[in-house]
Amino acid sequence: MGADDPDTLEPTACPTAGDIPMLGLGTWENTDADQCAESIRTALETGYRHIDTAQAYDNEAAVGDGIAAADVDREEVFLATKVWLSNLAPDDVLETTRESLDRLGVDAVDLLYVHWPAKTYDTEETLAAFSDLYDEGLIENVGVSNFLPEQLEAAVEVCDAPIVANQVELHPLLPQPELREACEVHDVEVVAYSPLARGGVFDHPTIQEIAAKHDVSEAQVSLAWLRENDVVAIPKATGVDHIRDNWASLSLELDPEDVAAIEAIDDRERTVDPDFGPWNQ
Repeated sequence: MGADDPDTLEPTACPTAGDIPMLGLGTWENTDADQCAESIRTALETGYRHIDTAQAYDNEAAVGDGIAAADVDREEVFLATKVWLSNLAPDDVLETTRESLDRLGVDAVDLLYVHWPAKTYDTEETLAAFSDLYDEGLIENVGVSNFLPEQLEAAVEVCDAPIVANQVELHPLLPQPELREACEVHDVEVVAYSPLARGGVFDHPTIQEIAAKHDVSEAQVSLAWLRENDVVAIPKATGVDHIRDNWASLSLELDPEDVAAIEAIDDRERTVDPDFGPWNQ
């Protein structure tokens, strides 16, 4: 059987990038409260230790319920959320982050992101508020999301608290080498959202060929490639089979020729492209 067969799944310790588990569970669009809580519980009891949510996802309470329901100590879970772009004025950062903590049912989150550098975002003022939350012990780490290299550099320069991660869309069809290099220069981990290109990797012939070669899913190939490049991945999954299949990617070791074939893909597809995205300004 292939490594993606749930019946063959063996517990696997998840590697980390710094303090961040390299495979997490994304929760975007997981807005059915019961389903969301159950997917969180399933993921944690499967072995995941990294859960990602956001104010804009409207599911922080359900995420908190899932963490509470799982047979896993809260201290073992790396929990991240994000401040929405309308809440990035300093007072709003402080107020809405406390509201997020209340919804999540936790005293602190392990990572708090600036969701987008847009609308009410101001490099100095917004990040000063994040530093205040860090100093108060309400957040363990500061992160940014959807930041271009120049925005990341400015943020690192002004933020009193260390910025540990930049969460961006990243997958074999959008590898973003320049951004990854900028993050490495600033000692910032790269966290990939939409790591399966919202299903796009399932239809790509190169990914399909490598998946067939190893008798695994295309999802596992994409996630293993990200791990090979020291990129944290947070694929969204709600059903047990997909949660377990993604987890099984930790057992997949790509051959050098597999990695080279993926690196040679020249198709490009950005699946998250709002008007306020910094690359559209």
